Amino acid sequence: MLKFPALALCLLMFVLGQARAADQGFTDERAEHRRTYTNNDHGEDGVKFSCGPERLAQIAAKMRAYLDRLGIAPALYEQHAGRDGADLIFHLATPADDVATLDLRFRPEMEIRDELITLPAAGARQVTVLTVSEKEIVLALLQHGRLSEFAGEQCEFQAFRDQVGIRQNTVAWAETLEWVWPDGGRARWNTRLWKNGTPRPGVSISRAVGDAFLNQKKYAIGCYTASKLVMLQGVLDYYARVKHSPGELARVEQRLLANDRDPLVRIEPRALWAFEEGFEASELWQRGKLFEMRYNIPSRNFVPGDWAYLLNTDATTYQKTGYEGSNAIYLGRGLFDDYYNDHNHAYQFREKLDEVYQWRHHVFSRSRDVAKLRPMTESEVEKLTATPQQGGLLIDVRVFFQPSPGPVVLP
Repeated sequence: MLKFPALALCLLMFVLGQARAADQGFTDERAEHRRTYTNNDHGEDGVKFSCGPERLAQIAAKMRAYLDRLGIAPALYEQHAGRDGADLIFHLATPADDVATLDLRFRPEMEIRDELITLPAAGARQVTVLTVSEKEIVLALLQHGRLSEFAGEQCEFQAFRDQVGIRQNTVAWAETLEWVWPDGGRARWNTRLWKNGTPRPGVSISRAVGDAFLNQKKYAIGCYTASKLVMLQGVLDYYARVKHSPGELARVEQRLLANDRDPLVRIEPRALWAFEEGFEASELWQRGKLFEMRYNIPSRNFVPGDWAYLLNTDATTYQKTGYEGSNAIYLGRGLFDDYYNDHNHAYQFREKLDEVYQWRHHVFSRSRDVAKLRPMTESEVEKLTATPQQGGLLIDVRVFFQPSPGPVVLP
C-alpha cells in the first residue's frame, strides 16, 4: 500500500500529465485552426472567384470594366483562369515577393489619389471627409501576400464591389473620431439609446451604433469597443445609406442579434484572442457573428478597412486595463486609426508600433508622459513588425467583413 506522500506524488504526476496532454491537444487544435483559416499558402493571392465558367466570363468582363473605370490600366494587373475553368484570379503584376500595401498610395505608377466622401453629421447636417479611394482598396486586394475569395453564392462581381464599398465606408467613418478614452475607468454611453453597451429596447442597432459617431462626446470607450463600432458602422451604414438595401441591412442586424440579443458581443471570431492566458479551448472554432479572420498575413500587408491587433508584450504594463494591446483599423495611405484624436487623427505604421512599445516605459499619454519616451532606431522599430513569437508586436491576423447569404447561428 502506498504511503500518503507517495500517493500524492503519483496524483500530482497524473494531473501534470493530463495538463500536458490537454495543452498538446489545444496546441494541435490551434495548428489545425490556423491551417483552416490560412488561404495564401497555396501559391494563390489577389482576388479569386470560384464558380461555373459562364458566371466567371461575366465576372471577368465586369471586373475589367470596373478596373478600367478606376484608372487601373491592364498593365498593372494579371488575370488567370484555373485549369478546370472553375476559378478566376486577378492580382497585381508586381513581383511575387512584393506583398506590401502600406506604400501603394505613394507608388507613382499606381496614380492613387484620395477621395472626398460626404457623411451624415449631427443635426441633420452633412460633413465631407477626405478618405481612402476605391482604387487604393482594390489595388491592395489585388496585391500579393493574401487571397480574397468569392465562392458559391458569393461568386459574383457585386459581392466584390460591396466589399470595396464597405471598406471605404468603414475608413471614412474612422477619419475624424474624437471619442473619450476611459483610461481604465468605466465606459460611458449615450443613455438615451444604450444601457451598458446594449441598445435599449425599441432602438435599432443601426440607430444606436450611428449615434456613437454623431454624438461622439457622449461616449467614453476603449479601443476594442471603438474598433467594433467602427467596423459595424461601416457595414450597417453601407447597406442602409450607400447601397439602400433594407433586406441586406435586416440580415446583418439579424446576425448581430443571434443567440444573445447583444450586437456588440462576439462579432469577431473568438480565435482572435487565442493568445490570451485563460482562453477557453472550447471557443477556438466559434465563428464571429459578422466578421471573419485570416492568418499568415505579411506584416506590411493591410487592406483599408482591416482590423488588426498589436500585442503589448511587456508583462508588467500588459496588466494595466486598456493597455493589453491595440486594436487598429487600417485607413489606407499608410495610416492607422486614432479614435481619441491624440495624434492628429491618425498614426503611421511606425508610430503605431512605437505607441504600443512605449507603454512599457509608462508613456500612456504622448503629451503628459513625453519625458519618458525612449527614442528607437529604425532597425529597432523594424523588429516590432514581426509576430510576438518572433519578438515583435503584430499578430499576423486580419479581421474583415465578408458578405454571407444568410444569418449565422453560433454553436
